[in-house]
Amino acid sequence: MTLAPMTALAALPSPSTAVWQLGPVPIRAYALCIIAGIVVACVVTEHRLRRRGVAPGAVLDIAVWAVPTGIVGARIYHVITSPEKYFGAGGHPLKAFAIWEGGLGVWGAVAGGAIGAWIAARQLGIPLTVVADALAPGLPLAQAVGRLGNWFNNELYGGLTSLPWGLQVHVMDSDNPGHALRDDAGQAVLQPGLYHPTFLYEAVWNIGVAAVVFALDRKLRFGRGRAFALYVMGYTAGRFWIEMMRTDEANHILGLRLNVWTAGLVFLGALAYFVRVRGPREYLVPIGLPAAPVPPAGGDVSQVDLAAGAAGPRQVVPEGYRVVSEERFRAYQETGALPDEEPPPADEALADEAPVADEAAATVSDRDS
Repeated sequence: MTLAPMTALAALPSPSTAVWQLGPVPIRAYALCIIAGIVVACVVTEHRLRRRGVAPGAVLDIAVWAVPTGIVGARIYHVITSPEKYFGAGGHPLKAFAIWEGGLGVWGAVAGGAIGAWIAARQLGIPLTVVADALAPGLPLAQAVGRLGNWFNNELYGGLTSLPWGLQVHVMDSDNPGHALRDDAGQAVLQPGLYHPTFLYEAVWNIGVAAVVFALDRKLRFGRGRAFALYVMGYTAGRFWIEMMRTDEANHILGLRLNVWTAGLVFLGALAYFVRVRGPREYLVPIGLPAAPVPPAGGDVSQVDLAAGAAGPRQVVPEGYRVVSEERFRAYQETGALPDEEPPPADEALADEAPVADEAAATVSDRDS
């Protein structure tokens, strides 16, 4: 086999190697991109959580649960939606566990990660909606970084194109996974023509979604998970049209790829949540810590024990958190005094008073009888 001739004046190259050996250990570019994306999401989420009043380092406690459950969820979604690769004719069921060979579904990753985040949030005493809103801009950035792994793997591209950003795609060697097939001269073999880099389209789209979510959340001050719902709407809107450009194997329903249907349904669900749910942004004050001021810039003095003396301050993990309004949170930042319990909304107060009124009425009725 010889190198396919390229006549285009401009093209995007693809790496010919996606796996490097460090002794007996394979270092996979896809895994490195996923890890880098996780780090990006953690950094953004940590910053946003601290601005809501959460103690430093909480994002690591959340990630310990969310990352493994997200990976498991991603793999389960892939196996369920592509069962023929593992349980069909000629399939290998045990390969369903071979995550290193590729096959992770973002829908399952988000669902599985949400379960892990919910478990961690309950342990920390943080409302899940606060975690979700803090994560909203970081998650699409993580997905954008992760998509670079598809570039190394020479996968998830679209149809032929003559555009100047058309992608060169290597023929990968099935006998040497992670490496391009070589011709007799030792040159990496290319697929004929150039292709739409749909993974790159999605990466750029995700960066745009992150910017939109960050800007609108900063201006409109979303609460109760609405920033996360906005991210879901933005991501699925892009995934809908990008998915229809892809040419890799996929199951179809009524002529459309399964992920196109999934994107549409998830978009509608996120839209319904965004429209129906209302409420101010939640802020948190610690429970079980001595009162101390919290700097607005995120220094989180309230989470530091200044009694450690010469050994230096040490971080103290609160027993939990209490949701307060932004006004009370700002007052707490300035004074260090924990705010009193906020009175319930008027409708809840009336609901609490109703049984008392009914009981009084019943007592009067008994006396009259």
